[in-house]
Amino acid sequence: MTALTFLAPSRLILLGLPILLAIAYLVLQSRRRRYALRFTTLDLLDEVAPDRPGWRRHLPAAVLLLGAVSAALAVARPAVAKEIDEPQRIVMLALDVSLSMQATDVSPSRLDAEKAAAIDFLDSVPEGVAVGVVAFDSEARQMIQPTMNLDAVRRTIERLQLGEGTAIGEAVFLSLDSIDTAANQIERDGETADRTEDGQAAGTIVLLSDGETTDGRPNEDAAAEAEARGIAVNTIAFGTDSGTVEDPVTGEIVPVPVNEQALEDLASQTGGRALRAETADELVDVYEDLGRSLSVTVDQREVTDWFAGISLGLLVFAGAGSLLWFGRLP
Repeated sequence: MTALTFLAPSRLILLGLPILLAIAYLVLQSRRRRYALRFTTLDLLDEVAPDRPGWRRHLPAAVLLLGAVSAALAVARPAVAKEIDEPQRIVMLALDVSLSMQATDVSPSRLDAEKAAAIDFLDSVPEGVAVGVVAFDSEARQMIQPTMNLDAVRRTIERLQLGEGTAIGEAVFLSLDSIDTAANQIERDGETADRTEDGQAAGTIVLLSDGETTDGRPNEDAAAEAEARGIAVNTIAFGTDSGTVEDPVTGEIVPVPVNEQALEDLASQTGGRALRAETADELVDVYEDLGRSLSVTVDQREVTDWFAGISLGLLVFAGAGSLLWFGRLP
């Protein structure tokens, strides 16, 4: 159902005018009724006014009042959501699953908080957006292709497991290829995919990490490729500088501070946003903010002419009915 809004809602106060007219009409009709009761007999009333119009006497006035209401609504500039064929948008979540994500400086752990926040993020994704997941440790893996089946994406995120190494650059490259593949599939299915002016597949990458690249191609190469394709990489530096993990071989406690600068450089070069979260709650807020930024702004189509036309039609009907039945305008 299309929602009706008003671009100048303050003008709805003009609806008070037809309401006042309706009240005045009812008051006048009440006075006429009391006057009619002064006749002593119904026979006398029939002689004075033998052809009483009954309900027709009130119809022109009622239609005229409806016309006035429609005119008041027209002045308030009514509008409806413009129905447009939006191209399908694609978002890739690139999630760090390196061993440093087991640090408990964020409760219960960085990995658990990452999963929970990413799943919450899906609740803020607007309709018509396909979401895919890439997980990365020493290599990047496509966990699920972009899809609007967000329940499948949730299940995928819940199954993420830790691994050694951090390949941020590879995660960006794989996310870029996933966006391109998804756009081509969308168009093979007969729908419209979001593309840039030069025909490149358009989309957004949201990359969360707590470390710096230790494996694969460097961030700089990935950023250059994303910039060339016109795809922004939004980065989230997650965790605190006091995070530590236990080395699985030596048992040594190893510090795992967040390399915020590397992630900021990646986002800056691609035109994305560099964000920081040090707690699970902050991460949820960051993801919600990103989710809102994906929302499609719906244009409002003004339909003042509809209401003006309805008002004109009602007023003409009221005038014609009054002339036809009573030989005068209302």
